Amino acid sequence: MASVATAPMATDNVPKKARNNSRKALKQKNPSTNEANIIAQTLSQSTMPVPSPETDPSKENHESLSQPRSEPKKAAAKGRAKKTTKNQDSFEKDLQDLQEMLEKMKIEKEKTEELLKEKDEMLKMKDEELDEKEKEQEKLQMELKKLQKMKEFKPNMVFPIINKEQDKKDKKKGCPEKKRPSPPYILWCKDQWKEVKKENPEAEFKEISNILGAKWKNVSAEEKKPYEEIYQAEKEAYLQVMAKGKRESEAMKLLEEDQKQKTAMELLDQYLQFKQEAEKENKKTKKEKDPLKPKHPMTAFFLFTNERRAALLAENKNVLEVAKITGEEWKNMTEKERGPYEELAKKNKEKYAQEMEAYKQVKDEEANNLKKEEEELMKLHKQEALQMLKKKEKTENIIKLTDYYTHYVQKTKEKCQKKKQNTDPNKPKKPASSFLLFSKEARQALLQERPGTNNSTVNALIAVKWKELNEEEKQVWNAKAAVAMEAYKKELEEYKKSVVAAMDDKAQQ
Repeated sequence: MASVATAPMATDNVPKKARNNSRKALKQKNPSTNEANIIAQTLSQSTMPVPSPETDPSKENHESLSQPRSEPKKAAAKGRAKKTTKNQDSFEKDLQDLQEMLEKMKIEKEKTEELLKEKDEMLKMKDEELDEKEKEQEKLQMELKKLQKMKEFKPNMVFPIINKEQDKKDKKKGCPEKKRPSPPYILWCKDQWKEVKKENPEAEFKEISNILGAKWKNVSAEEKKPYEEIYQAEKEAYLQVMAKGKRESEAMKLLEEDQKQKTAMELLDQYLQFKQEAEKENKKTKKEKDPLKPKHPMTAFFLFTNERRAALLAENKNVLEVAKITGEEWKNMTEKERGPYEELAKKNKEKYAQEMEAYKQVKDEEANNLKKEEEELMKLHKQEALQMLKKKEKTENIIKLTDYYTHYVQKTKEKCQKKKQNTDPNKPKKPASSFLLFSKEARQALLQERPGTNNSTVNALIAVKWKELNEEEKQVWNAKAAVAMEAYKKELEEYKKSVVAAMDDKAQQ
């Protein structure tokens, strides 16, 4: 029976073995962390001790039956053991790779954290810069608003117009009165031109002018006299016109300067007023209350509340409760009950109106007094400014006069030296002018008054005094100079006669 039982068992194992051997080996996969844990558990189970056949007495009787089945089981166990060892090796390698990857990830994490910190710092810096820019923009906007509120300065005045272009046009056109007079030679040429042209019709302009020049040399003094008289008359008229024009131009310059000063002062006044108004508009501060100003009178309702407040506060009521109670009571009151309070309010209002009228009158008087004081101050300031201008002009004129006088003295000295070298000692000297005669006397008086002063300051003071003289006072000195000039002319004539006589004597010898 045993032999019969073993046969089918052997037959059952054979195809199983063949079936197991026929399977192909799968490719080894890199196990994940979960798979690695599962493999470790299987390994621990496989390494557990297996009970030996000696210990089991029940299996001793079945040795003959179990021997043919144990051989293929051992082979399968060996194959499994090999696979597990391979799996362990691959698992260790995977662990090492994972550890290396973790270290790399840590290093990268540290680097990224550092980069993030740097970026955060940069962002903070940018935020601070943006905040500063926003503050600056707000300041600029505030300034812009102030400027927009400020009005433009527009002066309410007409500026003086100076027609310099018109004067230039008049000069270019040339008035007949302002033309220079033609000399006697040209006047004679105009008369003789047609006659010479008839005599020489083929002659050109140059030839005719040469002929006229030759003729003019032979013309006698009597023939030249009428042309010279015409020239002298035209010259005098021309000089009078020119002197008048110069005087007018000087007067116009003075007028223009005066107008400029006036316009400048008016502009300054207007600008100061504009600035004060702009500052008042820009100021947002609360106005200080005038203690003398009368207070507004209370209404009938407030008079009623003042009476009731003391009684309600004695009952330990709040301010809000007092206001509510008084409001309700006032609503429920009849016209007869309200009457005394309304009459009192009317009387207070009339009294307030009278006090306000008196207060306004006082304020108006104060404002008028302030205006008068300001006007007086402005007048004083203007007078001081004009005095300063006059002083400045005087000093400038003194400097100009001193420069002119020194230059004039130097020139006269040079001329005198040249004349002394070439002139005859017997020739009479030119008399002093009216100014020089006045300066001799004035210098002596100034040196007595101010001893030790420089010549330049003395000359300047003399010039100022000469300007301050009236026409009558100047005529005295002009008369003295004229007497000296007449005497000089007589002496000159006698001197010339003596010179001519001497020349004749030399020629005869």
